[in-house]
Amino acid sequence: MITYKDSGVNIEEGYKSVNLIKEHAKKTFIPGVINNIGSFAGMFEIGNYKNPVLVSGTDGVGTKLDIAFKMKKYDTVGIDCVAMCVNDILCHGAKPLFFLDYLACGKLEAEVAESLVKGVSNGCIQAGCALIGGETAEMPGFYRDGEYDIAGFSVGIVEKDKIIDGGNIEEGDILIGIKSSGIHSNGYSLVRKLITDLNMDFKGKTIGEVLLTPTKIYVKPILKLLESFDIKGMAHITGGGFYENIPRMFKNNFTAVINKNSFETPEIFKYIMSLGIAEEHMFNTFNMGIGFVLCVSKKDSENIIKALENLGEKAYEIGYVEAGGAGVCLK
Repeated sequence: MITYKDSGVNIEEGYKSVNLIKEHAKKTFIPGVINNIGSFAGMFEIGNYKNPVLVSGTDGVGTKLDIAFKMKKYDTVGIDCVAMCVNDILCHGAKPLFFLDYLACGKLEAEVAESLVKGVSNGCIQAGCALIGGETAEMPGFYRDGEYDIAGFSVGIVEKDKIIDGGNIEEGDILIGIKSSGIHSNGYSLVRKLITDLNMDFKGKTIGEVLLTPTKIYVKPILKLLESFDIKGMAHITGGGFYENIPRMFKNNFTAVINKNSFETPEIFKYIMSLGIAEEHMFNTFNMGIGFVLCVSKKDSENIIKALENLGEKAYEIGYVEAGGAGVCLK
């Protein structure tokens, strides 16, 4: 008699994985979570809002996963997965409520799955949202053994009259950049072509460890900032770097004039550029040390930078808004 296990799917390993994952999910539960992991669907009660708008975002980790496989370090890429989603919905002023993940593999190893979801749990804790469900798919013959894919989505909430959509941005407004933690989760297809020895020493660590530094989650400091300041627009610097992401905060035709010498460029980007990548291509691929950008009135800029520093964030005045065009000008 042929069993499901004979086809490559180990149900018992799946049960073990779920039991290990449950404990990490429980650590993320916040007020509003109604049911436990294991139900057919996750449930979340919205609570006391006057005119709530739900804001959602979905993303994965991309080829950064290949670095994790080769380093056999799986506990950080889950943070990346959460960060890529919650930082996006944050751009519209939304507070993340909950997160669901999707994990796919060729052959399930419960301990590896636990490590991946532990990262998701840590990311949710950093974002202040709950991990209320997910899916683990074992697909033998579709993924190679030892390889995993992870993706997810987050749902957040904002009062309709508090949505940030860039509609009141005007010429002369200031752009504030908040420091990134490193490469974050974009540009790894290029990185993997340029850097093949992951055990190479880089500033006292292996370069593989540096490349696996998780994406910074900006939710808590930005939500705190919104309690006291008017933020006109926000941009999460992901794939496409400065050129693609900063203009996404504009509703009208503006140019973001960026002083590329106004902030510190991390050593990892300097090293990548030294391998033969043109500066313009760097700014069109990577965050270059700025993971999140705010657009604010000139009168508020100094106080907002001070407030961010008091919240433990390094922030810089990186440029300003100019009428016309519709893009980014680096100076």
